[in-house]
Amino acid sequence: MAGFQDGNGFAHRLPPSNLRCLNLTSYPGRLAPYPPDLIKWVRREGGFVHEAVKIAQDSSFGLGLVVSEEIPKGSELIVLPEHVPLRFGSLESEGGDGGLDSVLVNLARHVPEELWAMKLGLKLLQERAKTGSFWWPYISSLPETFNIPIFFPGEDIKNLQYAPLLYQVNKRCRFLLDFEQEVKRALENLKPNDHPFGGQAVDASSLGWAMSAVSSRAFRLYGKKLSGEINNDVPMMLPLIDMCNHSFKPNAIILQDQDDRDMNMLVKVVAETGIKQNDCLVLNYGCLNNDLFLLDYGFVIPSNPYDCIELKYDGALLDAASMAAGVSSPDFSAPSPWQKEILCQLKLDGDAPLLKVCLGGSELVEGRLLAALRVVLASDMETVQKHDLDKLKSISVEAPLGIANELAAFRTIIALCVIALGHFPTKIMEDESLLQKGVSDSSQLAIQFRIEKKSVIIDVMRDLTRRVKLLASKETAAAQG
Repeated sequence: MAGFQDGNGFAHRLPPSNLRCLNLTSYPGRLAPYPPDLIKWVRREGGFVHEAVKIAQDSSFGLGLVVSEEIPKGSELIVLPEHVPLRFGSLESEGGDGGLDSVLVNLARHVPEELWAMKLGLKLLQERAKTGSFWWPYISSLPETFNIPIFFPGEDIKNLQYAPLLYQVNKRCRFLLDFEQEVKRALENLKPNDHPFGGQAVDASSLGWAMSAVSSRAFRLYGKKLSGEINNDVPMMLPLIDMCNHSFKPNAIILQDQDDRDMNMLVKVVAETGIKQNDCLVLNYGCLNNDLFLLDYGFVIPSNPYDCIELKYDGALLDAASMAAGVSSPDFSAPSPWQKEILCQLKLDGDAPLLKVCLGGSELVEGRLLAALRVVLASDMETVQKHDLDKLKSISVEAPLGIANELAAFRTIIALCVIALGHFPTKIMEDESLLQKGVSDSSQLAIQFRIEKKSVIIDVMRDLTRRVKLLASKETAAAQG
């Protein structure tokens, strides 16, 4: 299969279109072996880069930005003028982009909103194929490959061991394979001057590269003003800025401003804290779980406070968990009418229910699941109806339906955790042993990911076990008093 040919003379050999056969390295090479100096380019285009900001190797994430001297809080670090960010230019939201091929716009309409990165990815591929593209100094510095699950070997996709993520990976791979055919149909019989990719073939692998480049680097910012209002949520690729790596404790922040001279948009990176010499510049990519970090960015955050595990609210499963926890005759499979009514309010029953519930993360137990357990394990309708749903959903409201009810709910969740752990074919100790032996980069990521998921479950069990002990001691004290 022919590789996608860069318009600036660099051929990029892409993996086969099944998206599963890519040899990965810890730090992938750039598209061009010697890309232009990105900092000089930004300055030449009217942008600003603090003299202390340098591009350097980050031991955790590959290339990143570091500072060569101490920088005080509030200092401007990078400023990009309006014409430097790379964006698609949605016809619907911004009145269109005169230079954007209608073929590209029509193709973009086939991209579902949840895969928004593919839209901007089409523009990125177009610019990559264009000889003398304005953005070539930026594009040439992008990674040649991405170590994310859609490019994992098949065995490492299985090694993730987590059904919700496997579903998302397969969904993205299927979309790319289907979209490849859509692109081929759109490009058939086009005149050379009308071809958005300079006459080059575009396959699932090049589409996957473009989508990955955008999902791992783009930011959603404000668009142009329309009728005095701001158009929110426009994906943009921000040259140089996107080399800032992630931290939940960032030392820098992205701000948007207007140039006083011409009222054009400016995108700035500003020091949110004082930054010490040789520190990396880090931004907070968002309060995301490890599913999204791995899918879109290709890394896993150890002890991620926002990581969680997804479960399906299932009456038979909850009955089994409750009985394992010592609850006699649970009614999750056959709730009474008044309980069913509350479950419908929680969207766990009735028409179009949302059955996905989570354990872990900032809530520990998703409020809808906790409320459902408290309600179904309660026998007295009047006691339940004295409390609004917000109280029943809150774990910080201790035992609103009584200690016995709370103990039954927590023990059911602990049993649910035991069942969830049992669905993983390996234990954490086995996973850690595999990592010590040395594995490929994709295997390492898959194993780290599943270790973190199992750790989330264990942390929930520990927290709830502690709460059970406290409640049980209160129950004992009350009985003796």
